[in-house]
Amino acid sequence: MNPQKDKALIGFKKAHSLLGKIIRMIEEDRYCIDIMQQNLAVIGLLKSGHQQLMEAHLGSCFKNAMDSNSPTKKQKMITEILTVSKLVNK
Repeated sequence: MNPQKDKALIGFKKAHSLLGKIIRMIEEDRYCIDIMQQNLAVIGLLKSGHQQLMEAHLGSCFKNAMDSNSPTKKQKMITEILTVSKLVNK
């Protein structure tokens, strides 16, 4: 596996664990600010994981598509990147 994907996976596993903690905190009626701080930690882990996956994708799949002689493959890859970029900015 790509080192960036490895880092993303670790971050996603941490986020998964923290989500369980957040659910328990809500069920226990813990202080709202404490819950929100944990939520922001999850958001940070997810954003970081997304960035690492994007870097891995650009360095492998995207690069391979751009190095190919297929205009269709190149356009498809560009469209995919633009679609994901638009979703990030919503």
